[in-house]
Amino acid sequence: MPQIILLYTAIFLYGIIIGSFLNVCIYRIPKKENIATTRSHCMSCGYQLKWYDLVPLFSYLVLRGKCRKCGSRISVQYPLVEALNGGLYLLIFWRYGLSVDSLLYCLLVSALIVLSVIDFRTYEIPVGINIFILTLGLIRIVTDLSHWFSYGIGLLSVSIPLLLIYLVTKGRGIGGGDVKLMAATGLLIGWKLNVLGFLLGCILGSVIHVCRMKLSGEGRTLAMGPYLAMGIAISVMWGEQMIAWYLSFLGVH
Repeated sequence: MPQIILLYTAIFLYGIIIGSFLNVCIYRIPKKENIATTRSHCMSCGYQLKWYDLVPLFSYLVLRGKCRKCGSRISVQYPLVEALNGGLYLLIFWRYGLSVDSLLYCLLVSALIVLSVIDFRTYEIPVGINIFILTLGLIRIVTDLSHWFSYGIGLLSVSIPLLLIYLVTKGRGIGGGDVKLMAATGLLIGWKLNVLGFLLGCILGSVIHVCRMKLSGEGRTLAMGPYLAMGIAISVMWGEQMIAWYLSFLGVH
């Protein structure tokens, strides 16, 4: 038991450290800023943060959500992204154990967090994020060659119909970034989980966005990326069980 607690603590800490880097990506990618060389700084006064200002979660709590130099409020996005990434890493390792699957899916959910926040704000999914997920898919095929056909079909199963919608509606029905996202994730998780993830994303998008329209006066235009990301994440975690339940409900064995 102590070893398990220590392992999961290490996984969570690793997750929030990666989450801190995700915040850098979320802020800098839309601005075309370098994510590696530019020093982290306060958005209000430009104060260059020290290492002790950058400890994930803990620095935010110690500073009570304010800049050490000027006292300006620090966005709650930072601890939320860090905690979410750490929590998802724990769930994935709980589900898949110490395996290649866990590593690939942890990197996937981190990429999904970044694209979700950026798409929510800008209505654009960065090409680099989709390329990163596609690269994970290529690694997935190499590490699981016996199921290469499922991954290959996954590349096309959702993205081709979406591409047709994109071409027919001239981009008004679906975004090009969404098409690329479903192609990349399909190569990584296979066609069954990808189709399920897409359907879940559509359902979540419909329900949540209608609620937002009613409660906050949100317009009809929605960023689909965050909802697709949620659907994909749910599918990765519990998709096999959901598909098995559905087939048993239909009497298919």
